[in-house]
Amino acid sequence: MINVGFYYKVKKGHEKEFEETFSKVRSFLSSTKGFREARLYKRVDQPNEYMIYTEWEDLEAFRKFILSREYKETTTYGKTILEGRPTHKVLHEVNETV
Repeated sequence: MINVGFYYKVKKGHEKEFEETFSKVRSFLSSTKGFREARLYKRVDQPNEYMIYTEWEDLEAFRKFILSREYKETTTYGKTILEGRPTHKVLHEVNETV
């Protein structure tokens, strides 16, 4: 399993729109092969900064998702409501429980 953290800074006044878009993307993700879970987090001291935490069966499943038309459409749309470029980090759990 891998985990991916996507980090976003949303233009002021677009926070609700960003949150609603996340809900739509999560619906799409639920039908994506290899996807396990997605959660949205808002930074406490900077309420226009977010992290989307996702879990994937493997790196290949995640890579297929970021090559999808839906992902590209979402990132194109995101450029209209985000400040700067979002970043992401791909992590692999080291101490998995058995």
